[in-house]
Amino acid sequence: MTATYSELMAQAQALMAQAEAARKAELSTVIADIKTKMREMGITVDDLGDGKSKSSGKAKTKAEPKFRGPNGETWSGGPGRKPQWVVDAVAAGKNIEEFRI
Repeated sequence: MTATYSELMAQAQALMAQAEAARKAELSTVIADIKTKMREMGITVDDLGDGKSKSSGKAKTKAEPKFRGPNGETWSGGPGRKPQWVVDAVAAGKNIEEFRI
């Protein structure tokens, strides 16, 4: 016999209730795991951002430099185009880690 729409909806609601109960049961373990990983990696709540898109009108904050070039130039090591001094150093066979601040 084929289940009716009402029976299927009741089953779906029962499954959703089970899923929510499982989520609540796992929540404290997941939060503890996240906090542990944040401590291990030195991540702060501020590092996570506020969830707003970059187009929220706020000015970008400049990242702290992580590398210093041979002439004192700096680079944060972020995504995007690398500065010419980095490109030149890597092309000359140098390891970028030699320039880490």
